Amino acid sequence: MHQDVTDLRDFYARPMGQIARRVLRRRIRAHWPNLKGQTVIGLGFASPYLGSFRGEARRIGALMPATQGALVWPSKGDAMSVLVEEERLPLPDNAVDRLLAIHCLETAERVRPLLREMWRVLAPDGRLLMIVPNRRSMWARLDHTPFGHGRPYSRGQLEKMLGDALFTPIDWTYALHMPPFERKFVLRQAANFERLGTRVTPTFGGVIMVEAKKEVMAPIKPGLKVARALPAKGRLVTAGGKPRTIEPG
Repeated sequence: MHQDVTDLRDFYARPMGQIARRVLRRRIRAHWPNLKGQTVIGLGFASPYLGSFRGEARRIGALMPATQGALVWPSKGDAMSVLVEEERLPLPDNAVDRLLAIHCLETAERVRPLLREMWRVLAPDGRLLMIVPNRRSMWARLDHTPFGHGRPYSRGQLEKMLGDALFTPIDWTYALHMPPFERKFVLRQAANFERLGTRVTPTFGGVIMVEAKKEVMAPIKPGLKVARALPAKGRLVTAGGKPRTIEPG
């Protein structure tokens, strides 16, 4: 179940949320250093991370699930946020160059249809960047941050889900290595925790960030028999392997 949009807004207004936003923004930029002329869409609650692309991307939009609620974003100028149904995104096929999904997958009511919608709207050469709570981390065990709500994931689970939805992971990153405690010492040392955790215990970061590309052709699984024509003998071998006589021409 999605968190309420006001809870998400309030988290990013707190010192811990501000630090989390800075850390994740840097990691997102490392994945996507130049988005000039691109269509960039955020899904879930991505507005805290989309602002840095304004003035660079050709189009930007923040899609916020109806079960979560939506905020007007940005606060000034034309609104770029919209309330959506997860399984019916209001976008045409192949329309998005970069899709950022955060506070999204772990609280989705139905994950498979959501991933299929992501695949549908993403351009053939587009990229999906998904940020989800890491099952191995302390952040997933405490519910005073948004990353402690919903279903946390392991890398293996994400690989399988993405593969089933015709995505191929191309890069993996872990972030938020600071303990999820809003204490002055922890907040002051957040940058040091991040550097140390990245080097020493990288897979224990609070979130997993996976960048994936869209597969246009479905791979053939090992052992699957494919129909093939045998024109010389006038037969067709079906997927089940049983020959069937056909008439020429």
